[in-house]
Amino acid sequence: MNIPELLVRIILAFLVLFILARIMGRKEISQMTFFNFVSAIAIGTIAGSLATSQNLSIRNGILALVGWALFTLVMGFIDIKSKGARKVTTGNPVIVIKDGKIMENSLRKTRLDIGSLNALLRQKNVFSMADVSYAIFETSGKLSVMKKEINQPVTKGDMNVLSTTPNTYPIATEVISDGVLNNKNLAKLNLDREWVESQINNANVDYLSQVFYAEVQQDGTLFIDKKDDYM
Repeated sequence: MNIPELLVRIILAFLVLFILARIMGRKEISQMTFFNFVSAIAIGTIAGSLATSQNLSIRNGILALVGWALFTLVMGFIDIKSKGARKVTTGNPVIVIKDGKIMENSLRKTRLDIGSLNALLRQKNVFSMADVSYAIFETSGKLSVMKKEINQPVTKGDMNVLSTTPNTYPIATEVISDGVLNNKNLAKLNLDREWVESQINNANVDYLSQVFYAEVQQDGTLFIDKKDDYM
């Protein structure tokens, strides 16, 4: 392949890909569902072959790109019209926190661990699991969060009411994950196993192994989520 042909292929691949991306719409970029992911990989591979492979003619490469784009648009139309097809191609949102309780089965189903869940919550400016009433893991991979009523917009700060109780810690900190004590975090908080055990006993929990997740709140209290919560 000579240089002029390569340049023509690169320019054509870019222009066709750009035009098709605009036609397919923003959903292909902003909401990466299972089908969107497969579609993006396929179109990118075809575009790459069009730009660099002599085995693929320019005509066939453009036809392949246009054909796949049309297929994507048809599947998008079917998604809108058919709920059954939408379940297959897109999946369903999954509730991972319900009424303030972590749904372990849902976490396993979505292959989310506690660390990943906490990271997604922090992206929503939620730094404590205790502040969450509901959290839904969307088909796009994003987390939708509804805070508990007491933590929703109108706050003491908005009403110029200052708290008389200073925070003991700067941020909520995990101390138990899936029944395992996090001794490193406890040491940072100047707490020990005995303190944790006394707190969970006060919450009518006999053993650490019965706790799925626990974190020390900013005010020094312990948020506890027991194992085996079900939908």
